[in-house]
Amino acid sequence: MQEHVSARTVAGSEPAGASNVTPFKPQQTDLDVIIVGGGLSGIGAAFHLQRDCPKKSFVILEGRHALGGTWDLFRYPGIRSDSDMNTLGFRFRPWRGEKAIADGPSILTYLNDTARENGIDRKIRYHHKVKRASWSSGQGRWTLDVDGPDGPLTFTCNFLRMCSGYYDYDAGYMPGWPGMERFKGLTVHPQKWPENLDYAGKRVVVIGSGATAVTLVPAMAETAAHVTMLQRSPTYMVSRPAKDVIANWLRARLPDKLAYGLTRWKNILLQMYFYNLARKKPEGAKARLIEMAKAELGEGFDMQKHFTPRYNPWDQRLCLLPDGDMFKVIREGKASVVTDEIETFTETGIKLKSGEVLPADIIVTATGLVMRLMGGAQVVVDGKTINPGATMSYKGMMFSDIPNLASTFGYTNASWTLKADLTAEYMCRILNHMDRNGHAYCTPRNVDPEVIPDATPPLSSGYMQRAKDILPKQGSKRPWKLYQNYAKDMLALRFGKVEDGVLIFAKAEAPARERLRA
Repeated sequence: MQEHVSARTVAGSEPAGASNVTPFKPQQTDLDVIIVGGGLSGIGAAFHLQRDCPKKSFVILEGRHALGGTWDLFRYPGIRSDSDMNTLGFRFRPWRGEKAIADGPSILTYLNDTARENGIDRKIRYHHKVKRASWSSGQGRWTLDVDGPDGPLTFTCNFLRMCSGYYDYDAGYMPGWPGMERFKGLTVHPQKWPENLDYAGKRVVVIGSGATAVTLVPAMAETAAHVTMLQRSPTYMVSRPAKDVIANWLRARLPDKLAYGLTRWKNILLQMYFYNLARKKPEGAKARLIEMAKAELGEGFDMQKHFTPRYNPWDQRLCLLPDGDMFKVIREGKASVVTDEIETFTETGIKLKSGEVLPADIIVTATGLVMRLMGGAQVVVDGKTINPGATMSYKGMMFSDIPNLASTFGYTNASWTLKADLTAEYMCRILNHMDRNGHAYCTPRNVDPEVIPDATPPLSSGYMQRAKDILPKQGSKRPWKLYQNYAKDMLALRFGKVEDGVLIFAKAEAPARERLRA
């Protein structure tokens, strides 16, 4: 993808209707707020900051060459959303695409358009990777050590907003298998997909059974000789129409924002209903999901071995299949599923522990992500290095004993953006509250001895289990407990009190607005 003009960090006029927004100074390094990450979360955070805190100066520091985050990084065949775009899209900007399950390039266009229309693209500094963030309570400021395009840089700010996602952008998870060096074909990880890889007429083995694997298999099966999905154990696969008929009907008859709002709430409520039903009656939900898969596949498949997971629904995310594309290529014989474990790679493929050999020209290791919070930046508070895994998560967005830092971590059972939008709104409420009351900073403190930390990851997925030591813990009750429930979070973050006795505010020698402008 070509580099955007915004990557040159040029200044320009603010978007229409935003004349009260603090002018952007391209060379400024001391700011009110710094947003780290120019992906979906960072763009959303910037929009809310401009709208709700227009006098705050801010910049977005993006380590890569372009905005978009995940949707610019991943280029493998078939890349698409695994949530509907009426909830994965921003609350403030309707998704106008015909398909609710959208492809990666369409999502990237949506993000670029959103940033450009709101002047956010001009506030991004590319090739700026934050290596260390150090907080000083005495100064009430963060100092950031940044690798810039021309060498080390230093930035300072009062409030730090981490929107750098939850995984390592540099490399995906690779478990390693015996004999990998013997394989004479091509081994590819989806996170590092080669440009112009030709797999037409090739035998392909995709290792894995998660969202990436079930996206790759039907996309590659259209031109490959055959695609085999090799899994250690099955996952839940759910077919869903790529187009939301009700959303398209509403959009044709109502104003964009009204149609979008109605569709959004329809999907939120349906998702909450089915999720809660699955958690309350897991055996019934499991039986129904497998029955639906069998109806899509037809006869002649071993449902117990290949399509019946060992875990309950929503212990891990369900794999979404737009228009049942994965089931379709399996029915047609273009793809197949093998459930087994790898004994060794060979020169021509993979030998399984059962003794079966899978011939391959290309092996795709769709083996997951490496979790990495806050872009891997070291966080230091008053000289003490902080391990996020030793903290507790406050309202799913701040960390115990870390002042003036908010981080986006979306829902595991719904669209990421639902929580990202709420987090962005609440951060603005905090900033405005501090300004009104002359506070310099705020810190979540666990002052309740009855709160019990819980280190259980929100999902049993491999990438979550591998990262349990670096994930912040949740507590046994509010505001430390995560409910994975949009309605509850909306009430708490959009309408709840900012001064809740847990978020502790501190005043500086001068009011915050004067101190920051000094």
